[in-house]
Amino acid sequence: MIKISRINGISLSPNTETDDVIIALKTAITPWKWKRGGSIHQVEEWFRKRFHTDTAYSFNAGRSALLALLKSFGIGKGDEVIVQAFTCVAVPEVVMWAGAYPVYCDIDSSYNIDPAKLEKLITRKTKAVIVQHTFGIPARIREIREIADKHKIIIIEDCSHSLGATVDGKLVGSFGDAAFFSFGRDKVISSVYGGMAIIKRKNERTKEQRNKELLQEVHDSIDYPPNDWIVQQLLHPILCNTLILPLYNVFDIGKFLLVLAQQCKLLSLAVYPGERKGLQPSVFPKRMPNALAVLALNQLRKLEQYNRRRLQVAGQYGKIVEGAIYLRYPLIVNNPVSFIKSAKQKGILLGNWYHNVVDPDVVDFSAVHYRKESCPKAEEYASKIINLPTYPGMKDEEIGRVLRYLKLDVRD
Repeated sequence: MIKISRINGISLSPNTETDDVIIALKTAITPWKWKRGGSIHQVEEWFRKRFHTDTAYSFNAGRSALLALLKSFGIGKGDEVIVQAFTCVAVPEVVMWAGAYPVYCDIDSSYNIDPAKLEKLITRKTKAVIVQHTFGIPARIREIREIADKHKIIIIEDCSHSLGATVDGKLVGSFGDAAFFSFGRDKVISSVYGGMAIIKRKNERTKEQRNKELLQEVHDSIDYPPNDWIVQQLLHPILCNTLILPLYNVFDIGKFLLVLAQQCKLLSLAVYPGERKGLQPSVFPKRMPNALAVLALNQLRKLEQYNRRRLQVAGQYGKIVEGAIYLRYPLIVNNPVSFIKSAKQKGILLGNWYHNVVDPDVVDFSAVHYRKESCPKAEEYASKIINLPTYPGMKDEEIGRVLRYLKLDVRD
């Protein structure tokens, strides 16, 4: 007899619980509320209060939010923006969409930008640095802030992995001139797609008020995504949690269903084919539709319990960094491909962010202006990285299974 049980899902709606599925179903049958509605304002207001700002605008993706911020700061043709290697193509490609040029900085042992390498990359063309807090582990943001102030460049914090993370008790996203967040299918909170842009720092040289006005202008100038795209996102938590994940480890039936649903355009892709070459899909940028704001709002209500559980799980795996939230727990191994394959055979799905120095592995480096061997630390980590699951719904038995596979001792 085949035993059907939900596999540990690190990237397929790992946050999603029964109430999220029910909300997705209810929202799917009320199409008149898909685009406009009160949940959009509620999500934006949550960020305004949380980050003590009057400027927070929602978008249909973190990519869209970042693009809007770049435009609001007047960054475009002839400008350079420093990004870290060991990242997703969704960051450098957006710099290109704005007309600017991405310059890659190597990382340190925290998986984030190395401040010592950063300063050497700043030129007269440098207008901004995007500071990623990878895996929910804060970057050395205070050092980076000093460097940015010295050279009069903008800091945009990439908080896609780090909603709720802190440095010395202060939320990441509060240190830069601006910040953006992602509500992707495998992020801290999920509406499958979605994002937020905030402008935070008050500083004369950033012409803050004009930047805020421009951000609003960008937001107001774009439309909502089409209905078929919205339906794809609503179907994601429903199909993943009722069919795909429960059957994922049964002769790969779940994986087959996932691929089939994507090919039939019932579900969207996390990265669109054109993005492999840095091209801009027509669905970005768009506003965040109310249907996705409904999903995001439900998960924002659970943010604190989510992050507490992530920390509890991460603490079982090993040392934790103060202020981190551990969207995933990174681990360096010598044979990541076989490690992940073997784990799957035991019912454990491990992640591989970022097994390509600019992920995913189909990205054309030349198209996104990455030069091989330019960031050796990032390339070394990319060749050896695996991610352990920390999703909020992990049961103690599941954690024990991961620990036994890793042959680690359970900590008291």
